[in-house]
Amino acid sequence: MNTPHSTPVAWLDAAATAAALPYPALADAIEALLRDDSVTVPPRLIQPLPAGGSLFVMPATDTTVAITKLITFVADNPARGRPAIQGDIVVFDARDGRRRLLLDGPTVTARRTAAVSLLAARRLARHRDGPLLIVGAGVQGRSHLEAFAAGLGVRAVQIASRSRASADALVAHATALGLDARRVDDADAALADCPLVVSCTSAQAVALRARPRPDAFVAAVGAFTPRMVEWAPAVCRHLAATGTLVVDTRDADHEAGDLLQAGLDVGGLPTLADVVRNTPAWQRARRADGPVFFKSCGWAGWDLAAARCVLAAHGH
Repeated sequence: MNTPHSTPVAWLDAAATAAALPYPALADAIEALLRDDSVTVPPRLIQPLPAGGSLFVMPATDTTVAITKLITFVADNPARGRPAIQGDIVVFDARDGRRRLLLDGPTVTARRTAAVSLLAARRLARHRDGPLLIVGAGVQGRSHLEAFAAGLGVRAVQIASRSRASADALVAHATALGLDARRVDDADAALADCPLVVSCTSAQAVALRARPRPDAFVAAVGAFTPRMVEWAPAVCRHLAATGTLVVDTRDADHEAGDLLQAGLDVGGLPTLADVVRNTPAWQRARRADGPVFFKSCGWAGWDLAAARCVLAAHGH
């Protein structure tokens, strides 16, 4: 019930949240956020749960908007017919503290993660039209497929998954979007055909052991804790020696499982903000040739960008 001085809160369900977050506009909002010096994002709290899952508490603010993301992550939930990520994002007015929006947490997580990869690909990929290889056919596989089709114009996609049924379902979705799509059963072999690669597995074990093409752009999404991994350590070391490594934020210094398990100095790598702002750190790190490996771990700033995008779409 609203108090006499309260304002009704806009509660957006999954469909309404998705409709307010088109991928190209969301990527633009993320780029704008990375240029905004007023943004403050403290370290996220990760609370272990008794059965092996985690509770994430992720606040962020700028001069006008404050958000807190509250989600749970339980890796084996899909096997029990439940989503791996559940929860909400509460959006407040940073000046007077009013609640303004309640957004569907899993939808924002899926879309903002794909939009971050889209922004990185816009900036770093040499062959933006693909073909695209997606390894992992879950929620992130679907969101990245949609984001790269809408934002880069990708028309051909190959999909690999441990589950043939999941891969076939994503192929059917891609076909319905008008893409040339097919399932591949050997992700390592498919790397030779695809200059765009997205790995978004459950990251419970190494999924890729072959080297990407020298002209490839890779968005590695699945591993977002030190213990998670998708890419073999030897491949990561090869990429560090021959290409360009970029992390999403400095939080990756202690979260980028693929790179940490390869023994790499993650703290010395440029961030996406360095790329967007063309900082000296980025100018020193960039190579004219070789593959680009973008490691995404997640950050509440991306959720703040999504809240700003929704507020703009609703005319606030």
